[in-house]
Parts: sequence; structure tokens; C-alpha cells
Amino acid sequence: MITVSALQLALGGSVDANIAAVSALVREAAGKGAQVILPPELFEGPYFCQTQDEKWFATARPTADHPSVQAMQALASELKVYIPTSFFERDGQHYYNSLAMIDDGGQIMGVYRKSHIPDGPGYTEKFYFRPGNTGFKVWPTRHGVIGVGICWDQWYPETARAMMLMGADILMYPTAIGDEPAAEELDTSRLWRRAMIGHAVSNVVPVVAANRIGTEDGQSFYGHSFITDERGDFVADYGDGVSGVLTASFDLEQVRKHRATFGFFRDRRPDLYGRLAQDI
Repeated sequence: MITVSALQLALGGSVDANIAAVSALVREAAGKGAQVILPPELFEGPYFCQTQDEKWFATARPTADHPSVQAMQALASELKVYIPTSFFERDGQHYYNSLAMIDDGGQIMGVYRKSHIPDGPGYTEKFYFRPGNTGFKVWPTRHGVIGVGICWDQWYPETARAMMLMGADILMYPTAIGDEPAAEELDTSRLWRRAMIGHAVSNVVPVVAANRIGTEDGQSFYGHSFITDERGDFVADYGDGVSGVLTASFDLEQVRKHRATFGFFRDRRPDLYGRLAQDI
């Protein structure tokens, strides 16, 4: 069995305030038995990628020096939980939207750098982040193998399938998503959920998504964090405006049996998929 949690909360305050708010929910999740706890994307501060402003580069830090990473390391060690921790990483002259996988002893298992970087009104991430150079990552824990993509990664079936082929037992996606300034009539919360539900169904795998809520500089983040089982059915979910902890447990051996029964991986035809890797 594995017990996982997703955190949903408003994150428009200072670094210290945001880390304190996330830490309180991590403690709550651990108290509910969670072994792997997922905070939202870039929880260290407001979602600064709404606009292009060079001042935000000063908030990036190397992995081991980042306050979010250090705070989650201390919590993970104390509570004996795993925390996939999203943060703004600086590596020399390069900047990434990254995630440090922190184990239940407080050690950094490794870093994943966001592969797909969006660029549009309200989400000008290409100004701040280089495309990740780590490749997709999965993390073997004491409880199961965790695959983690970051926000825009979650829209790509290739991300989910790659992590599954690497042995993932559960897929997790920390997120910062809300209003679409270029299309005010478009509510993407339904599409956002459906894209990840599709990953759950076509890979027969539980999916965990953690989003922020609240309004930051006029942009509203819609929450709707959730956990699905391997059939794509919600086992825990929030709407908009709710702050708290979603928790669910899974029997991974049973999930693996269901996956084998569906035959999706048995019947794959990689010899026909070459077009997917051609940029033409």
C-alpha cells in the first residue's frame, strides 16, 4: 500500500509565509498517514511568470541553497515522508523550473527540470526558464516508484507514457494554473483535469495533481486539485477556493494486475511510433 497527498492553498504571500503555509499542510498530510506529499508548483512565492520582470531572477537559487528545498528537507526528515519540491533553480548562468525529490530522511534524491515550457499571456515562462535537460525522471521510494512532471508537462501524453515505461507506479503533477488572459471566456479547469484523467486511464495508473488557489495580481488560480485511481475515477478532489489536504491510498500490486489485464503495454507498437520523435 501507498498513501499519497496533494496540497491546495493560496500562495501569493512572501517566501516565508508561503513556506510556512505549505509546511502546515505537510504536517497535516503526514498526520493523515501520507507517505508522499505533493505541494503545488513554485510554492515559494507568487506565480511571477504572469509578466516579464528581471527582478525575479534574483529569487532563483542552486538546489541545495533554496529555502523551499531546505524547509522541505527538514520536514521530510522529521516526519519521515517524501516531498517532491518545486522551486526556481539557478545553475550557473542557467535558470530552470525544477523539482527536487526529497526522501524520507531529508536527502535530495535528485532533480527534475521541467521539460515543456509554456509561453503565452499570463504564463511567460520562456522568459525565465530554459527547457529542462534532465530528461523525465522517476523516483524509487520505500512505498513505490513516483513519476513527477511539472505543470505544462501534464498536458503531454508522451510525458506520462515515458515515466510509465521507466517504471512509475504513480504519476504526480505540481501545478500553477488559472485564468487564461488571452481567452477570458475559456475555463481550462475541465480540460486540465481531463488531460490527466486520460493519462490515468491509458496508463492504468493513479494520478495526483496539486494546484494553487486565490488571486495574484488580478490572475485567479482555480484549484481543482485531485487524486484519481488507475481507472481515472476521482478518489479525492477539491473545487476552487478550498485550502487543504487531499489523501488517498492505493494497493500497488492490485494496480499492477489491472494494468497487465488491460494489455496497453503488451500491445504497444513502438515500431510504428517513429513519427512522434520527428520534428517536421
